[in-house]
Amino acid sequence: MTETATRAATILPGTTATGAQTTLGVMGGGQLGRMFVQAAQAMGYFTAVLDPDPASPAGLVSHFHIQADYLDEQALAQLMQRCSAITTEFENVPAAALHTLGAHRPVAPGARAVAIAQNRIQEKQFFNRCGVATAPWAAIESEADLAAVSDALLPGVLKTARLGYDGKGQVRVASRAALGEAWRQLGAVPCVLERMLPLVDECSVIVARGWNGQTVHYPLQRNLHRDGILAVTEAFEGNLPYPGVNRALDAAKTIADELGYVGVLCVEFFVLADGSLVANEMAPRPHNSGHHTVDSCDLSQFEAQVRTLAGLPLVAPRQHSAAVMLNLLGDLWFDGEGRARTPAWAEVLALPGAHLHLYGKLQPRPGRKMGHLTFTAASAVEVRATAARAAALLGMAPW
Repeated sequence: MTETATRAATILPGTTATGAQTTLGVMGGGQLGRMFVQAAQAMGYFTAVLDPDPASPAGLVSHFHIQADYLDEQALAQLMQRCSAITTEFENVPAAALHTLGAHRPVAPGARAVAIAQNRIQEKQFFNRCGVATAPWAAIESEADLAAVSDALLPGVLKTARLGYDGKGQVRVASRAALGEAWRQLGAVPCVLERMLPLVDECSVIVARGWNGQTVHYPLQRNLHRDGILAVTEAFEGNLPYPGVNRALDAAKTIADELGYVGVLCVEFFVLADGSLVANEMAPRPHNSGHHTVDSCDLSQFEAQVRTLAGLPLVAPRQHSAAVMLNLLGDLWFDGEGRARTPAWAEVLALPGAHLHLYGKLQPRPGRKMGHLTFTAASAVEVRATAARAAALLGMAPW
């Protein structure tokens, strides 16, 4: 059963006939919300953010910041009163809040899609129902499930079903004894055990799907993770020289269609040694690996989010430059002795094709995403060389 909703009319930017300013809302105030807000404002919309953090990156730049819990009834009512349509910037916004909002306003993505993405068990079941391959897996929700795990799933990775991201809530296990110990260390909460596979690469594909079912997509992106956190994304022709990787696009479109999805959707894949693909997870929102689209494409993933939410025309994005994106973690704000420092922005910005994006977070911490740095150039060779030079200047590991 899909969740596609009908729309009465396109939500145009600017001032309405009654003199009110059209406002779009976003649940969540992190960097993804900030970039959505900036894209919406550039197009002439007012914006409202609901987020409990008084210093949320999106709240700091939005016209309205409703500082409250995501399930606060008065806050949800205020967001509905202000906004013509509402989106979300991260998948851990309670699906129940989106369901409440969706009863009164267009909400994209809908509560069902977000609820599936919030639970790895439901997500993998959904992928498999769509005919999208995943690593062999089993749900572990009880001692009986633990005892019934097949030896064929070991060695594997145990992941909490909920709230795991950026490598959190994951433990590698090589034996049944290690599996049991890891499950209990994770609190004996519902988990997914995935068999470890011979991986050679990682990639992601981002699609945008409108209320009418029209879908556009961005080129496949090659990703490198370190300690479970995205470190580098490469986006240029020939970045994934494996047979069959183009099937990722078909898989992502199938997932979006089966969900009746509206909005921007990212699906992450592992590339196996034989060149085949297995889906890892989906993100019902713009994605870290798509940040380069702000600088390398004529339609960024955030403008696509605005267009899908508001029912504006979707056009196929065109990538005009080869791109490499570097994630900027809080580690860069400290030297090898743990002393605070300022990263070498002047030297980095002297490099050709450098685009610095800092998120306005007030406190750097190791592992915290503080910003990203995108390089664009006419060729893959040029952009990779320049990005490598920037990484060296910042003290980042080469790749």
